[in-house]
Amino acid sequence: MSEVKHLTAENFSAETSSGVALVDFWAEWCGPCKMLGPILDEVAKEIGDTATVAKVNVDEAQQLAAQFNVRSIPAVFILKDGKVANQFVGVQDKQTLVRAIKSAL
Repeated sequence: MSEVKHLTAENFSAETSSGVALVDFWAEWCGPCKMLGPILDEVAKEIGDTATVAKVNVDEAQQLAAQFNVRSIPAVFILKDGKVANQFVGVQDKQTLVRAIKSAL
């Protein structure tokens, strides 16, 4: 069973440079981001070790948010070998996120 990882500027590249990763850019003060949290936990459990499910706090990693041109949150990116394969803005349902991960595998 996989869990959602918390990424920082220091470990972001190592965690996302190979394979598929779902990365959620969020903030503590963001209501919709809090709604997405439990959904990401479910996605991580379903996906298991086939992909990484992770979160980046935009207040703590402003440079990463700027690098991905994050303008509103939650912003969810599907990365394949470090490159953006898909992206979503706003709360998404579990099936949408799981499908996006599977299509990038």
